[in-house]
Amino acid sequence: MQNVDVIVIGGGTGNSVAAAAAEAGLETVLVEKGPLGGTCLNRGCNPSKMLIHRATIMDTIDTAEQFGIDATVHNVDFQGILSDVESTLSGIAEQIEQRYREQDDLTLVKDHARFVDERTIEVAGDTYRADRILLAVGSRPVVPPIDGLADLPFLTSDEALYLDEQPDSLVIVGGGYIGAELGYFFELLGTDVSIVHSNTVLLDREDRDLAEEFTDIASGRHTLVTDHRATAVQERPDGITVQAESEAGDRETVTGEQLLIAVGRRPNTDDLGLEHTAIETDEHGFLRTNEYLETTAEKVWAQGDVAGHFQFKHAGDFETRHAIDFIVHDERQAVDYSAMPHAVFAEPQIGAVGRTEAALVAAGEPFVVGRARYEDTAMGRAKGLEGLAKVLASPAGDILGFHVLGHEASTVVHEAVVAMRSGQGTVWDISDAVHAHPTLSKVVEAAFRDVAGKLSVEHP
Repeated sequence: MQNVDVIVIGGGTGNSVAAAAAEAGLETVLVEKGPLGGTCLNRGCNPSKMLIHRATIMDTIDTAEQFGIDATVHNVDFQGILSDVESTLSGIAEQIEQRYREQDDLTLVKDHARFVDERTIEVAGDTYRADRILLAVGSRPVVPPIDGLADLPFLTSDEALYLDEQPDSLVIVGGGYIGAELGYFFELLGTDVSIVHSNTVLLDREDRDLAEEFTDIASGRHTLVTDHRATAVQERPDGITVQAESEAGDRETVTGEQLLIAVGRRPNTDDLGLEHTAIETDEHGFLRTNEYLETTAEKVWAQGDVAGHFQFKHAGDFETRHAIDFIVHDERQAVDYSAMPHAVFAEPQIGAVGRTEAALVAAGEPFVVGRARYEDTAMGRAKGLEGLAKVLASPAGDILGFHVLGHEASTVVHEAVVAMRSGQGTVWDISDAVHAHPTLSKVVEAAFRDVAGKLSVEHP
């Protein structure tokens, strides 16, 4: 057995914690079976956004005619596109690995780890014991219990990002952000895409106004089977057929050359040997953690997807900064998750922060709504854009939520994030600010000026 100071299990966001511990002179072991960089770099946001950018280029060409430009695409090198993405990202993962192998006080072990007891892990035939342990093991795609699914080949987001050949047609089960983003990519590059989703709208966790508008736009690109749950799949000579059924018993079937399952992600906690520890999980398998990222075992922390707070890379990066303080510097300050933004990277994009209208209604909280349209701004008209910016504010002028559907919404939303994060941001802080003309930020100003004019209190 080797005694060390820190063990980090998971080579995604946990990388930075391991590196910081080693730089501080703590003998550290980093365990990761796969390529370093985690899901985001290798199987998630990095490859998907590189692919989506190509799709957006296609979208620009397809819509060029409305600006008096005759543009035609003669060829799409699908294999070349995916090969370029794979080689770029695998090179980065290899650079990270090489850097860590050369770092003093850091031992990298490329294998799967299991707990032997609360302070000891077994990996690659060796055992390591440490006083401080961080779990950053991430998540993986959910495979739902659909009749016949186990008997045929199907894709998850892991495989869909690295296909050798472009399918002529694709059925996606799941209309959340993964299904929406990958559907956008494949459709714009020439694949006929059908999406089966159990809710009446895609992206149903977003504010309802945005979800409905996005679904309407997506219906012009894809075949949508909403308000139906996939119940059975079957491989036939003409492709893979998905049978879907509504709660009322109505049935629909769609067929595609390939099938993509995109119904969510689950934490990688089921094969860690947690039964040998006091580390507890919730009913969904996420590790139970407190406001200091501490698990139910002393001096065992968790961060990223597996901690169950937010399944966003930026949330994991945010937690990394706190984990370094907790584990390396023995500091103790609660993690503040207020004003945590998120984005969906189809076109149009969605950027959002704070609460939705439905959440406020369910909580019985009073609120005021402000809206503005992209097409009513100078930049919106210049670029031929459509979209919605929606503000939710308390009657006193506090910002409760901001939701944007439109071009570069993932960036546009951050003005509200900064205001909300300050803890003192109000509607007037944004409505009174001078916004450069003509920029996309004018839609933010317009939405906040709209809600400011509806408040029953005077400007402070």
